[in-house]
Amino acid sequence: MNRKEQIVVVRGGGDIATGTIIKLHHCGYSVLVLECENPSAIRRHVAVSEAVYEGTTHVEDITCCLVHTISEAEEIWRQGKVPLMVDPQGEIISKIRPFAVVDAILAKKNLGTHKKMADITVGLGPGFTAGNDVDIVVETMRGHNLGRLIVEGRALPNTGVPGIIAGYGKERVIHAPETGTLKGLCKIGDFVEKGQCIAVLEKDGMNINVEASISGLLRGLIRDGYPVKKGLKIADIDPRKSEYKNCFTVSDKARCIAGGVLEAILWLEQRNLGQEPEKSEDRI
Repeated sequence: MNRKEQIVVVRGGGDIATGTIIKLHHCGYSVLVLECENPSAIRRHVAVSEAVYEGTTHVEDITCCLVHTISEAEEIWRQGKVPLMVDPQGEIISKIRPFAVVDAILAKKNLGTHKKMADITVGLGPGFTAGNDVDIVVETMRGHNLGRLIVEGRALPNTGVPGIIAGYGKERVIHAPETGTLKGLCKIGDFVEKGQCIAVLEKDGMNINVEASISGLLRGLIRDGYPVKKGLKIADIDPRKSEYKNCFTVSDKARCIAGGVLEAILWLEQRNLGQEPEKSEDRI
């Protein structure tokens, strides 16, 4: 089958999901991204979810466009771009019968993805059991097994501890100190000093300062006007001043996971060759 005829639905358009979206698009698949109404991506410049707000967004060499119908999506595919729909429940999936579904929401739990959605189903990270609710799980934990395919069982549980960069782990991630509406005072790519006020949270007429936890490049910051809850991840700092370009390109982690997703799809496609196709009425 021509790859363009093979629709791959990717649930989620955050920075990790975007690595997978780019790779599948480059390999010729017709990728449809499904997102929620108010995405909270931190690394916004490398997340196609920004199309929900902007209508169109560019990440590296791809363009992603917000659409509302499958006919609009088909026109975007004809233009060589990636369509995105606001459909957090995945209602469009049963209507288009995609070749594959990839759950890249990274919610640490399964938000409804199941094997009957497509001939090939892949889940990223914790929350899925390979062979049960999806065909294959791709490991998302940094380390030796990052990107590895899990054909039976589950991925490693979430530790809540970010990956180490230049000796910093949890210190480089900033969470909202209070509930409020965020207003950024710095932009992604800026070099910030430890203790510097990078944003404020507006609540009940008061401004609550959000300070840089370490010195470094502001690699990610949630968008202006976002209503954040206390404890939500809202910013990410890279301590390496020399890595400015990294703020605007897909990460090594996202690319590694994307390779795992592509391998899973191709491997499952090979495995399914010669098998009796599942009848459409057998799917939900």
